[in-house]
Amino acid sequence: MRKTICCLVVLLSVADTHAEELPTLPDPISVKGGIPLARVEGVGAQIYVCSKNAKGGLEWAFREPIAILIAGRNTIGRHYAGPVWEFADGSRVAGKLVAKVPGQSSQDVPWLKLAVVQQTTAGLAAGATWILRLNTKGGLLEGGCSTEGELHSVPYTATYLFGM
Repeated sequence: MRKTICCLVVLLSVADTHAEELPTLPDPISVKGGIPLARVEGVGAQIYVCSKNAKGGLEWAFREPIAILIAGRNTIGRHYAGPVWEFADGSRVAGKLVAKVPGQSSQDVPWLKLAVVQQTTAGLAAGATWILRLNTKGGLLEGGCSTEGELHSVPYTATYLFGM
């Protein structure tokens, strides 16, 4: 019985990662005729560094994301600089920015469309050719800062869709 419950939990957590349908999106990030393969939630922080701008002043510049990837109630991977999404099944994908549109509020990082530039042949996002970052909450930091090299993290959440 315990083995059956364990297997059922694993199957349910995998089922939660499969995307049902592609939402209607703004043109720059829409995927015409796309087929969603997986949907996961990202919870983490956007990391910024205080850097000199072109005029010599100091301002916050995006450095990297750090997030866990969740399906249902299970942590199934992590997201980090590259950008890379790495999953507990050993698979990983890397993306390259294609387009972005503003988040829903002035504190939300943009929604993104990325092209997959590296991937493994098996696993959660195998076969994916694009990644969307949607439904962002938080994560944005803009403006001046006072100490070059200082780091600041801003919590964020996002939905990541992987598809082909």
